[in-house]
Amino acid sequence: MISQLTVFIENRKGHLAQACRVIADEDINMRALFLADTTDFGIARIFCDCPEKAAEALRGAGFRAKVIDVLGVRVPDRKGGLAELLEFLDRENVDVEYGYCFSINENFAIDVLKVNDASIELRLVEAGYALVQSEEVYALDDC
Repeated sequence: MISQLTVFIENRKGHLAQACRVIADEDINMRALFLADTTDFGIARIFCDCPEKAAEALRGAGFRAKVIDVLGVRVPDRKGGLAELLEFLDRENVDVEYGYCFSINENFAIDVLKVNDASIELRLVEAGYALVQSEEVYALDDC
């Protein structure tokens, strides 16, 4: 599993910039940012160096922030790659709460999934999937 920083942000002018500034002022590098929004608030899902330190700084600045374990899976970047992964999880009775994907290069994509069963990692590896390790996404050296 890899650690994802999740921040609830009110939908008002400058609030996302303020959250990013809090992280930057702690000398923490953000590696990826994914946003989802509703009428009243947004959810920022962030990969950053030192996610626990970032969450603590954000909470100190009045934000609701927590670190969540998510599954990162390297999937061939081709038609049907995500479908095959999701079908495998379905056969293994693993529920996916949410997910997002991004391409790294022409060879593979990273699928990030919030799942209900952390033990799925071993079964994924046994089925030939490559898991993403935390050091591939962010640095923990200076935390």
